[in-house]
Amino acid sequence: IQLSTHSHTGDGKLHCSHSRTDRGEAKRHVAALILARGGSKGIPLKNIKPLAGVPLMGWVLRAAVDSEVFDSVWVSTDHAEIKKVAEAWGAQVHQRSPEVSRDSTSSLETIQEFLEYHNEVDIVCNIQATSPCLHPFDVKEALKKITEDGYDSVFSVVRRHQFRWKEVDELSDEKTEAINLDPANRPRRQDWPGELCENGSFYFTTKDLIKTGQLQGGKSIYYEMLPEFSVDIDGDIDWPVAEQRVLRYGYPGKVVRLLFCNVSACLAEGINALSSNTRNTSAIHMLQEKQVEVILLTSSDDAVAQSLAAKLQKRTGCQVMEVGKKPLNDLQEVMKNKSLDWKHVAFMGFDQADEKLLKLAGLSAVPGDAPELASKAAKYICPLSRGSGAVWDFAELILLQKPMAKPQ
Repeated sequence: IQLSTHSHTGDGKLHCSHSRTDRGEAKRHVAALILARGGSKGIPLKNIKPLAGVPLMGWVLRAAVDSEVFDSVWVSTDHAEIKKVAEAWGAQVHQRSPEVSRDSTSSLETIQEFLEYHNEVDIVCNIQATSPCLHPFDVKEALKKITEDGYDSVFSVVRRHQFRWKEVDELSDEKTEAINLDPANRPRRQDWPGELCENGSFYFTTKDLIKTGQLQGGKSIYYEMLPEFSVDIDGDIDWPVAEQRVLRYGYPGKVVRLLFCNVSACLAEGINALSSNTRNTSAIHMLQEKQVEVILLTSSDDAVAQSLAAKLQKRTGCQVMEVGKKPLNDLQEVMKNKSLDWKHVAFMGFDQADEKLLKLAGLSAVPGDAPELASKAAKYICPLSRGSGAVWDFAELILLQKPMAKPQ
């Protein structure tokens, strides 16, 4: 059976090709693996430092999970805080040993240890936590080169148009020489194809090749990514610049279609504040205008909230729903009736009762003054506290990311 496939190339277009014949071979287990050691020579715990409101590692974890091509998604770490963030973003955690947690430890050694404990894995995709503009379509297309085209290793590259010169000692009489151009016939950028350089985003490798001590080798091929998605926090960019790049080109996750907002918890003044505060109601109206449904949640234990529910519903145009001590049970029915997946849902909570929902929702947030348990479960911590615009802040984040979603 000849299967028609599409590949994403450096010109940003999808090109049709044909895969190998399907011989009914057993499906191989493909695992995504992010290496995130706690120690850092530069920024402490950089892998979980918030970048545009999301832990750095969260950007690639979201892309890996949403690609839906991995049988498992893992983070290899030696640090408890990284472990918590990894689990909050849908990854399993491999507790790496002290032997592969040193500054001198190579990626190959760490991946080899991972495979010793997870022999079911046949193909490893080592995704760099420092590449926050990775998108699902890139890993999907790169994986096909192994599963359909028979390659043993695939790695990401980007096309650079940079003229290189030989380095010389300034105190010597040696003269520099051009490495990749003829200065007498210097080409225009549009006339020169440039060079392919590793961008570090990901490395697909078969287990058999890794056992030989190689991450790149055997029948090997590159996968070309577009320059705008080739962002390396580790080397060529600083944090403020990275935040601007990731807000424009980063993968935002599945498009949010519904926001559940725990009103009493997210506003210090309670439900009456949301009803009377113009900024809060404006935030809700902004979401509604962009076809994001908003359902406000009140607690069955809050008599004041229940008495003002009708007023709140009239002012905001939102459904106001009463939930019990385990709000997840009540919201599961709503999800079923609307045929929605949690990846398309945002949730704003505050306390321990919201912990499961904060982990489950595709995009979740708490105000800046939320308790530690809820903050660790949330994917985004608003810089503002309850009653100070946290709802507005989260609404802006949802709208900022909504237009950036790419076709899957």
